Parts: sequence; structure tokens; C-alpha cells
Amino acid sequence: MTTVLLFHHAQGQTPGFLDFAEDLRKAGHTVHAPDLYDGHTFKGLEEGMGYARKIGFEELQRAGEASADGLPTDIVYGGFSLGVSFAQSLAQQRPGARGAILCSAAFPASEFGGSWPPSVPVQVHMMEDDPFAEEDRPAAEALVEEAEDGELFLYPGSAHLFADSSLDDYDQAASALLTERTLALLDRVGQR
Repeated sequence: MTTVLLFHHAQGQTPGFLDFAEDLRKAGHTVHAPDLYDGHTFKGLEEGMGYARKIGFEELQRAGEASADGLPTDIVYGGFSLGVSFAQSLAQQRPGARGAILCSAAFPASEFGGSWPPSVPVQVHMMEDDPFAEEDRPAAEALVEEAEDGELFLYPGSAHLFADSSLDDYDQAASALLTERTLALLDRVGQR
């Protein structure tokens, strides 16, 4: 099975985020989900982003990247929204990545010092009409184009954190499909 380093979104380790991590564990994968907010969770995205600004994005980035210390290099990195920054940075810069799962966000590869490593499979999941997708979708399209095994999954709707069952944005059908596709990638890269 596969080892995953999974990063939470700006609202913290919500029950829905933890449920997603547990779903991957139940499928036989090892999941590390560091809490970069020291137990703080937030009901709204703006409130969570305010807390992230208070900590400082550079400090969060350092903490996210440091959470990989001591873990094997041949793992999959995953993140939701804010957590995509940490996952994508590690997948691009830490040698040995088996894959990346980027949910509700994507950044230009140049943000992390270059191009996407072609041999690292990447999945990007976002809703078609998510207001954040206006900015993130071009980056997602470029990433999957650079990867030898890249997939961009667009779901109908406008929610941002649609895979978190504890939030108002939750979309059960889209979340189930995201989980199914994530498990398929983890199973595939686990056999390499």
C-alpha cells in the first residue's frame, strides 16, 4: 500500500478532513496528516485564512515542508486548498515522490522553482464554477500537461471545499468520486 502525507485546508483539521484521511487508511494506506494549526479549526474560510495570515504563509510553508522530515521519500503528497501549496511544493522539490493529489487548488509550477517532474503522477480535483478555479484552473491544466500521468477532474458546481463532509460546501456525489479516483491513483502508484 501507499504512504500519503495529507495537508488540511484553511479551516484546519475539520471532522470532514479527518474522515477523508480515515477513508484512505481504511483502504489500507498509511496516512500522515499533520495539524499545522495546533488544534484550531474555523467555521468559515475567511476566518481560517485570517488565522493563516496571522501565522504567516511563509511559516506555514516551512512547517508543511518540515512535516515530511523523517518520512520516506517515495510517498504521495496530498492537500486541500491551502494545503495544496505544501503538497505541491514537496511533490516538485523532494526527490522520490510517487504522486500528488491536489484538491480545490493548484499553483503554477514556477511557484516552487521550476517545472512539474514529468514522472510524478498528479491528480487535480476542483469544481468547474468554484470562484477560486478562475485563477487555479490554468495552473492545473499546465501541471497535468507537464506530467506523463496527469489528470484534471472538474466536477459540476461552484463549491470550494466540496469534499469536506463537515462543511456547507460538501457535495456527496463529487466527494465520493474524488475519493474513488484518489484511491485508484494510490493503488496504481503503490504497485510501481
